Amino acid sequence: MDDNCRPHRANMVEDLLFEEGIVRMEWPVCSPDMNPIDHVWDTLGRQIAVRQPPPTNSPRTGKERALLEEWDRIPQLLINSLIDSMLQRCSTLLLAVRGNHTPTENDFL
Repeated sequence: MDDNCRPHRANMVEDLLFEEGIVRMEWPVCSPDMNPIDHVWDTLGRQIAVRQPPPTNSPRTGKERALLEEWDRIPQLLINSLIDSMLQRCSTLLLAVRGNHTPTENDFL
């Protein structure tokens, strides 16, 4: 499975998949909303955006440090809910909307 982006469709990738006997799943184009980690990245980005003062590239208040701190603050309940919602997400995408975008993550939490 991949999201049909250009690097995933390169001839070298196609050849490797063929040689390994890997068959691609049918998957709608541009469906990042199916991947729970995309919602976690979004949460992380929003948490970084509201930090005061904003993180800089300095060692003391650096972005890496800020990202690690905010990553630790993401509630495990959010991650568990996103994982638990995968069956519903797949059903919605593949059966109900026939490849269109799925509802937002809030509809599944």
